[in-house]
Amino acid sequence: MQLTGAEIVIECLKEQGVDTVFGYPGGAILNVYDALYQHRAEIRHILTSHEQGAAHAADGYARATGKVGVCLATSGPGATNLVTGIATAYMDSIPVVAITCNVGVPLLGKDSFQEIDIAGITMPITKHNYIVKDVTKLADTIRKAFQIAKSGRPGPVLIDIPKDVTGAKSEYVKEEIAAYMPDSNQIEDADIDTAVAMIEESQRPYIFVGGGAVLSGASEELKTFVDRVDAPVTDSLMGKGAFPGTDRRYTGMLGMHGTKTSNFGVSECDLLIVIGARFSDRVTGNTRKFARNAKILQIDVDPAEMNKNVLITTGVVGDIKEVLKKMNAKLTQQFHAEWLERMQEYKEKYPLKYHPEGLTGPFVIEEIYRQTQGEALIVTEVGQHQMWAAQYYKYTQPRTLLTSGGLGTMGYGLGAALGAKTGCPEKTVINIAGDGCFRMNMNEIATAARHHIPVIQVVINNHVLGMVRQWQDLFYDERYSATVLNDAVDFVKLAEAMGAVGIRATTQEEFKEALAKALELGTPVLLDCQIDSDDKVWPMVAPGAAISEAFDEDDMKKRE
Repeated sequence: MQLTGAEIVIECLKEQGVDTVFGYPGGAILNVYDALYQHRAEIRHILTSHEQGAAHAADGYARATGKVGVCLATSGPGATNLVTGIATAYMDSIPVVAITCNVGVPLLGKDSFQEIDIAGITMPITKHNYIVKDVTKLADTIRKAFQIAKSGRPGPVLIDIPKDVTGAKSEYVKEEIAAYMPDSNQIEDADIDTAVAMIEESQRPYIFVGGGAVLSGASEELKTFVDRVDAPVTDSLMGKGAFPGTDRRYTGMLGMHGTKTSNFGVSECDLLIVIGARFSDRVTGNTRKFARNAKILQIDVDPAEMNKNVLITTGVVGDIKEVLKKMNAKLTQQFHAEWLERMQEYKEKYPLKYHPEGLTGPFVIEEIYRQTQGEALIVTEVGQHQMWAAQYYKYTQPRTLLTSGGLGTMGYGLGAALGAKTGCPEKTVINIAGDGCFRMNMNEIATAARHHIPVIQVVINNHVLGMVRQWQDLFYDERYSATVLNDAVDFVKLAEAMGAVGIRATTQEEFKEALAKALELGTPVLLDCQIDSDDKVWPMVAPGAAISEAFDEDDMKKRE
């Protein structure tokens, strides 16, 4: 049948099973929005307050559901406002399709009103991108974009469509889209055999889990693998929930703000098994001293990650779920009771701890965990609160911590929470922010109210840029340059002005009561939690130091 380009866009979204899109209209994309209006009963459109919020919402939807997230924006500034969200998705390997519209083909390259080369701008931060100048190629391009976004190592794809192409007509034939299945043919049996032999020779193996284990849906295979290897487990920020944080073999996060147990254990192991992690500098510390007593076995779907940041002993390339299936079939049962006991002693000797009196970030996180019974979907912004959320909430399922790990995007969380709640309406969704991050995209509270999306926004409010101030305190002789936010902004009034409920908490009891109320209300709620400006995230690894040199507040006092 003959359809306009705009109608083809909507039909192709329906082919892919898209039920929700996030966006903001404008002149160049009007034809698409007009077609979307005709199909509003099939595809829900969430109008965000800013295009960046739409990109983060598509990202949060994708992380929470495992589907491809979709966002829409018009030409020029509408398209460029998506860039930070696209880059955030790219750094964390999140499947998003961003659809922008541009000026008509005859106006391209002439500095026309609201014209921008968004394909050129986003080339370094997308898996692929397209500008579609021929309506007859539009449907196939959209199908390819979705396939690229979700296959292999996932990531964002951008499609830019000139306005005249959205108005032109072409023949459209519906296609049935098969469910994506990972390719297991690329996995080399010889690599599996080598990996199994390394594991069976090891006396002190340690398993390090990254975000790839979450993206591949490998949690069950990972649990079997851990049981078979009988080893302690640590994770990255992105790997949270792939392996249960309540398991006795779990030792906490690795790296700059990881536990001493994990940092010391990885430094002492003789084999580090890295599953879907890319050796971020926030994990490794000084790479020359990272796991220097160990052979390193890396499992990753992306061969480019092998030997990129840390030299490994050997690697297995392939989808993690499929690789672990093959390894589990060949591994004999291992026993490392003495090694696990040593890690248990470390856990008892070096527990995470914080000052018990007063309202603090760790207390807020632990109370959220207690009242939600560990079943909430937690979203964070970036900074101290993000690290506390990683340390003190026990994630037992994948896709229950959504956070910007690679790019570290302040302002990510609220948009992502809206996307997550839209995709998982049965889940309690809580965004944890610092006051600095919340200011970045706090206008999305209005989006939550407008669309009746009952997210809970927790602001851990210390009136400073907490993580930057922590560095200034420890490494810059307390020169607090541009990190103090002690002004007259009232977040409770702000929430109320945007149509949400606002509650302030200054004590532990006030927060307990406020959170209980927020969980009951079923409406957008903001909790303004006032904490001390000098609270810090412990432990910490200084820049340039080895992770085995992690220190905490007690160590600081001993030095003094």
